[in-house]
Amino acid sequence: MLFSTTTYVTVLVSALAILGHLTPTVQAHSWADCIDWRFKNPKKIDWSDKGGRCMGYARRFPRGKAFGTLDSADPSRHYQQAGNPNTALPCSDGHHGKDVGSDETRGNPPSRAYGGKWGTMTRTRVGRKLCVRWPAKNHAEKNEDDTEVQINFAMHEGRDPTQQELLAEQKAHPLELDYKSCGKASNTDKRPCGGCFEVPDRKPGTYLLQWRWMLNKGEWYTSCADVEITA
Repeated sequence: MLFSTTTYVTVLVSALAILGHLTPTVQAHSWADCIDWRFKNPKKIDWSDKGGRCMGYARRFPRGKAFGTLDSADPSRHYQQAGNPNTALPCSDGHHGKDVGSDETRGNPPSRAYGGKWGTMTRTRVGRKLCVRWPAKNHAEKNEDDTEVQINFAMHEGRDPTQQELLAEQKAHPLELDYKSCGKASNTDKRPCGGCFEVPDRKPGTYLLQWRWMLNKGEWYTSCADVEITA
């Protein structure tokens, strides 16, 4: 049987449309985009770029990058802990991990991981509200489970605690956020999400804050930042 050129083109276009419909949405992995998000209107929660600005970032977070695009950077921002997540490295060292991620080791002094081509360090006070922002990466849709975000705040300054130490503090004083607390966006990959919490009681100093997200059971991604608490 012979087909006309018009019929062939019609069949080809229809086939491509069906394949496009059947192709699953690419699901990437998330990270903390901002550690100290300030809403333009304190009475309106808006995680979009128009709804506020970032006043504090994770360690060595590059300035001037479009929101939600750093999964395609080299290296990417998403660090997946390898092995036993309860004893894994709490922060990426740029070499280890199931997904290695970017170097988020503590600077010496901590301020060396901020400024210039990198974002600013978070400075705050005990009791103040701190809001953290992250991209949904297609994991905040109705068919997705409402996964867990831990905010692990070190008890002591001067060094990065182990993951075991951070989890012990989390067990004693739970601090969790709703991953699917997101704003509206046409692009579900770059849908802005976030959550707020009260800065816990600490003496003045510089402390590790770990954003830790469980995508699936035993599959954890982290971002690390320094938070300077002033008197």
